[in-house]
Amino acid sequence: MAHTLSIESTAPHRVVDLSSDAVQQARRELAACFQLAARFGFEEGICNHFSALVPGHHDLFFVNPFGYAFREITAARLLVCDFDGHVIDGEGQPEATAFFIHARLHRAQPRIAAAFHTHMPNATALCLLEGPPLLWLGQTALKFYGRTAVDECYNGLALDNSEGDRISAALGDADLLFLKNHGVMVTGPNIAEAWDDLYYLERAAEVQLKAMASGRPLQRIPHPVAQRAYEQMRLGDPASARAHLDSMLRLLQRDGVVF
Repeated sequence: MAHTLSIESTAPHRVVDLSSDAVQQARRELAACFQLAARFGFEEGICNHFSALVPGHHDLFFVNPFGYAFREITAARLLVCDFDGHVIDGEGQPEATAFFIHARLHRAQPRIAAAFHTHMPNATALCLLEGPPLLWLGQTALKFYGRTAVDECYNGLALDNSEGDRISAALGDADLLFLKNHGVMVTGPNIAEAWDDLYYLERAAEVQLKAMASGRPLQRIPHPVAQRAYEQMRLGDPASARAHLDSMLRLLQRDGVVF
């Protein structure tokens, strides 16, 4: 299912300073997110991918190398790539769809500092249903009220720039994209908020599927209440996301996980 990337042009000779504290922190946090995603069952073989802009370098991004499961990803194993597919730092190449999706997304939308693409089971299951994927049934789902978009047109693998551009356009101004018949893309202004949304999206999807499986009528939340709850949540989301990721980092360290 995964594909190797082939770039015809020669990599430019470029010396980039990647030693700053901000760069090292981003490396470590992104690597931790791979470990956490593996721990919670969000990965699928070697096919999913996370990226984050390199602090201080608006045209470079971190991404996982082809051929490694999420639990194998460490800060040292992450690649630094430019938007043309050249590896500036690290060993290996990005997976082809990872490059064509993430490079085009970051290039087209500089607001996106982190982009997480997974086929995590519950959120992906919602992508296989006709109609709106996420319903406004529970409090956790309201974290995403008005923040989602849906790509209704599955178009095969993202193996060229045009498909990456199409996915970026489908996302638009939203933060989360449900890719019908495929999976989800979660984006954020930083790694902590992207992780926080990824985690709670899968939880909201899990609870929704359990409610749907009961066969009983679903209790929807009226728009005024949903909007008010969303606004209440968003006020504290940045701080909550930071605390959430910090907590997860402590748990990984406690368990001796190398990231």
